[in-house]
Amino acid sequence: MIAVAGAPGKFARPGRSASGFVADLSGVSWDLVCSISCPNPDSSSQTRDMLNIYNTLTRRKEPFKSMETGRVRMYVCGMTVYDYCHLGHARVLVVFDIVYRYLQALGYEVTYIRNITDIDDKIIRRAAENGEGIDALTERFIQAMHEDAEALGVLRPTAEPRATEHVHEILHMIQRLMERGYAYQADNRDVYYSVTRFEDYGKLSGKRLEDLRAGERVAMDEAKRDPMDFVLWKAAKPGEPAWDAPWGAGRPGWHIECSAMSTHFLGNHFDIHGGGQDLQFPHHENEIAQSEAATCEHFVNYWMHNGFVRVDEEKMSKSLGNFFTVRQVLEHYRAEVVRYFILGSHYRSPLNYNDEALESARNGLSRLYTALRGLPAQAAEDGGAQYRARFHAAMADDFNTPVALAVLFDLAHEINRLREGQADEAARLAGLLKELGAMLGILESDPEAFLKGGSADGPDEAQVEDRIQARLEARKRKDFTEADRIRDELKAQGVILEDGPGGTTWRRE
Repeated sequence: MIAVAGAPGKFARPGRSASGFVADLSGVSWDLVCSISCPNPDSSSQTRDMLNIYNTLTRRKEPFKSMETGRVRMYVCGMTVYDYCHLGHARVLVVFDIVYRYLQALGYEVTYIRNITDIDDKIIRRAAENGEGIDALTERFIQAMHEDAEALGVLRPTAEPRATEHVHEILHMIQRLMERGYAYQADNRDVYYSVTRFEDYGKLSGKRLEDLRAGERVAMDEAKRDPMDFVLWKAAKPGEPAWDAPWGAGRPGWHIECSAMSTHFLGNHFDIHGGGQDLQFPHHENEIAQSEAATCEHFVNYWMHNGFVRVDEEKMSKSLGNFFTVRQVLEHYRAEVVRYFILGSHYRSPLNYNDEALESARNGLSRLYTALRGLPAQAAEDGGAQYRARFHAAMADDFNTPVALAVLFDLAHEINRLREGQADEAARLAGLLKELGAMLGILESDPEAFLKGGSADGPDEAQVEDRIQARLEARKRKDFTEADRIRDELKAQGVILEDGPGGTTWRRE
């Protein structure tokens, strides 16, 4: 359900919003709505002070307080680059891009680090299967990842470190863990982290070691002291990349790279760590154990995890034949539509992918662009205080993008109402619509270009204009049957005609 922030007798009433979505006022701070809507030079600061984030570590929403005034340090686990990005990756990219954008909109200076895993068992296997070098494989998929992210409107992070570029920091952290008795070298020459040495192991996921061990099967020749111990350093094997280390040549384990890179760029203790829900255990649990044992400091204040992507209510997997890469989806839907679709569900909720949902997203985005159509771009410094307030109230409530989108629909409805009689006010609200949309990474294209573009199968723009002219001539000679036939023909090709006082405009479905 999509909710709309508001209050009885003020701004919005419970029930149906102008967007048609059911309003739900629960969980939205009315004090925040009022404080932002009132003229106040410190409204940005007030909004910042009201931001609440659901913290996976504490399992509740908490007021966000950055460690340094006006500055946020954030780390997000990125891609393992052995294949093209899939829909799950797209959700991570878009979700934390929204967090990044909105923190900046609140006036924070954000240092955003998103790593790249460019050495891993899967990478080594895929390179061998393809008969290509590991560097060639990873460079190819890093480039593809950047292309997909750019198409989805995802801003580049402050830095994008690669694991292979930070082996020195990884070695230093492993050495520290060994010195402090949290790591050991096994008979197989691998180096492991000893989970029993870390008293708080399981505090992020809520899992207990006793329960985890009960479900763990360990091979008889397993070198680990405890079935839950995890590898920090893998001893060199023939034909695999290796780096020199005090305990023997080898390569990093997966978990240690994020601890080493995050603390290198952001310090031992920082504000936000994010990633997909699937990383909560064991990856993020292991990061906490490594980092806090090595540094003797609290690692992260706020842990954020986005929900899973499902396809027709089933888990997305190659074995089920419902696995889609970003590129496959973009063959059928424009990237901004896919981004809008992702925003339509709260980031912690499951995201269900199907054609109906994408078509609904396309129609919704078209409605917003239609409200902007034909209006001059004007600054949104005045007017629309109620919409601005409701939008920020939604975003301050743990980045509630479905509610924020519903506010944009109400704003678009008001623009359309004012368009004919109060054009200046409509233009000011259109400026606000674009401003708020930009915080979500949408509505940044030219409305005409969006509404008339994006179809490879239908008629091109010149053909549409020719058919509109033919319809106009049919209407002049009162051949309404032919005029209706042309309208229906274009509709069947995905082109919608809209007659108005200024003539006929058109858009694609």
